[in-house]
Amino acid sequence: MVRFVARRVLGMAAALFAISVIVFLIFNVIPNSDPAARIAGKNADPALIARVSADLGLDKPLVVQYLTMMKQIFTGQLTSYAKDRNVLEQIWEGLPATFSLCIGAAILWMSLAVLFGYLSAVHAGKFTDRALTILSLVGISMPVFWLAAMLLYFFTYKVELFPTGSYVPLTESPGEWAYHLILPWCTLAVLFVGLYSRVLRSNMLDAMNEDYVRTARAKGLSERQVRIRHVLRNSMIPIVTMFGLDFGMVVGGGAILTETVYNLDGVGLYAGEAIRSLDLPPLMAVTMFGAFFIVLFNTIVDILYAVLDPRIRLGEAAPA
Repeated sequence: MVRFVARRVLGMAAALFAISVIVFLIFNVIPNSDPAARIAGKNADPALIARVSADLGLDKPLVVQYLTMMKQIFTGQLTSYAKDRNVLEQIWEGLPATFSLCIGAAILWMSLAVLFGYLSAVHAGKFTDRALTILSLVGISMPVFWLAAMLLYFFTYKVELFPTGSYVPLTESPGEWAYHLILPWCTLAVLFVGLYSRVLRSNMLDAMNEDYVRTARAKGLSERQVRIRHVLRNSMIPIVTMFGLDFGMVVGGGAILTETVYNLDGVGLYAGEAIRSLDLPPLMAVTMFGAFFIVLFNTIVDILYAVLDPRIRLGEAAPA
């Protein structure tokens, strides 16, 4: 088991290294991405651009620039070219908004997915199942930016039921914190409810024909007890796996559009600003931040599977 975990951790480190190299190289081949030229201003003298480039260390070889940037990330000294502010401090300031959005949306989408999936399986082929299937397909098909814009327009400007956006810290006012996040939570949750409920429905219908379910019925358990204790419980295993991967993806960058539309001052909004200004230090730091959570949750899921099913780690250890 120790070797299995060690391999996963090494794989995680290798993935983060590869991602950082790719992002760094992509930035350096993008046209008009020279930060020295943008900082020096339009129609700047070439000598001025050269001095700015030297001050930023951009006149050094790419390998040296990459290693310097990685050192600054891990020592907390990375500074934005555009704003001349510490990048990690800005990411830290955006974490509460991002985690508030992602955790709240995750609770909402898991709760609704379990409810809809259970009802669809219990009423398979009936009106309830068909209605929930249509709703699921509609939710899966909606672009997040369009849905966010429509909800914001209708519930804010037409009905005037919710605020226009922005983030209120939980420590400042729990009520206002939740009130400002209701629409963002719903927007982000809609993307996952449909898929999760469809997967759960399929798993439950398959599980209803298993031997252990027939055995539970033969023991005299009510149909409701059989569905909840045995069918639903075992059908949730793939859902938990999906949740681990998707939550890491959402925290790692999947909430950028939602934060941007609702003006939530989180890591996603900061990433969007860095992309628009082609500011490499924030882009690199945010990419590493996102990749870390995505790879971390992938690694956690792999390890949990190995704990629950020893055949996985034994299979890897077996000689070819």
